[in-house]
Amino acid sequence: MNVEKRTGIQLTESFAMNPPSAVSGYYFSHPEAHYFRVGKILKDQVLSYAARKSMPVAEIEKWLAPNLAYSPEGGSSV
Repeated sequence: MNVEKRTGIQLTESFAMNPPSAVSGYYFSHPEAHYFRVGKILKDQVLSYAARKSMPVAEIEKWLAPNLAYSPEGGSSV
């Protein structure tokens, strides 16, 4: 299958994957399973998060843009 060549992932002597950030697993689904979505992030949540992380609000908004409930430019609701 050329796994090492295609993915760049190797197994160590103890069968750990290298690089350590590599992930594998079994994934199961069921036709009656229900999934939920997380709500959009509000401006007050962004302000609180930015304060806790000591980061500029604009940078937080940049990284969270797809999940914001408002437009970062004007702060109005979407």
